[in-house]
Amino acid sequence: MNLPNKITISRIFLIPVFMIVLLAPFDWGHVTWLDVDIPVTHLAAALIFIVASCTDWVDGYYARKLNLVTNFGKFLDPLADKLLVTAAFVALVEIGYAPAWMVIIILSREFAVTGIRLVAAAEGAVIAASQMGKLKTWIQIIAISALLLHNIPFEWIGIPFAEISLWAATLITLYSGWEYFIQNKEVMLKSK
Repeated sequence: MNLPNKITISRIFLIPVFMIVLLAPFDWGHVTWLDVDIPVTHLAAALIFIVASCTDWVDGYYARKLNLVTNFGKFLDPLADKLLVTAAFVALVEIGYAPAWMVIIILSREFAVTGIRLVAAAEGAVIAASQMGKLKTWIQIIAISALLLHNIPFEWIGIPFAEISLWAATLITLYSGWEYFIQNKEVMLKSK
């Protein structure tokens, strides 16, 4: 268990903390920032989510810098991302901040890709995250953060950035899923 893998596991452990803060019936009041009223629980959950998301960059940085890239890390890192993003999107549907149909599209791609990874693992292969997959994850993180922060600071200038980023996340998720299936079709064909 090297340092990058420990950082990845910390991201997984932050998920229930994020969910409790966002969904438990706490009333910590509201704050107003740039004329936008936001519940403190949403602000706190956004900060926890952003910190957890940043560990994705940190674990990758240390894995490369210290030459600690492992197959376990290649498997666990994208899984931790998927768990965090899944929890956040489901919570956003629960509180009425994201449409269920978009979240279903996003999560369907995540489950399908995880399925391919599991098939590859059974064949002794590990499929690392692609650049498009990493971009997709970061756009999803931006969309989730913007929704949790009630579109601050863009709400102040009248730009629906949270909604735009959610649409972008949905479209890039679809594209990256298609790309992933094309690039890894041999894995599925070999497993017949």
